[in-house]
Amino acid sequence: MQKMNCWEFHKCGRDTMSDGPICPAAREARLDGIHGGRNAGRACWVVAGTCCNGEVQGRYAKKYAACEKCDFLARVREEEGARFQLSIMLLNKLKDADTAAKPESRLIGLPAAGSSSRQDPLRRDDSR
Repeated sequence: MQKMNCWEFHKCGRDTMSDGPICPAAREARLDGIHGGRNAGRACWVVAGTCCNGEVQGRYAKKYAACEKCDFLARVREEEGARFQLSIMLLNKLKDADTAAKPESRLIGLPAAGSSSRQDPLRRDDSR
């Protein structure tokens, strides 16, 4: 059975080859390859701003109840079986990718996790 992306399943025409607005799931490269899909094509339920049933959906927390009833999500679950990645795992992938892409969002001056440095980064250095 051919694994389809959501835009192919729903025939919405909003994939990357579209002349009109491109769906956020078709652009979301951080989830490329999940469940064998292109970009977030097989993980659309965790992507904000997708267009379903002719309406733009909001963030995950607002749209997931509707996604739970979606035939496409049911199909992906069935096709993937034990390999199906839960939404929390996919959301964490998005968050982790954001954190890695934005190093300025990390605290500056604090030792990295697992670092052997015992220096207090907030302590004033009077040796200058």
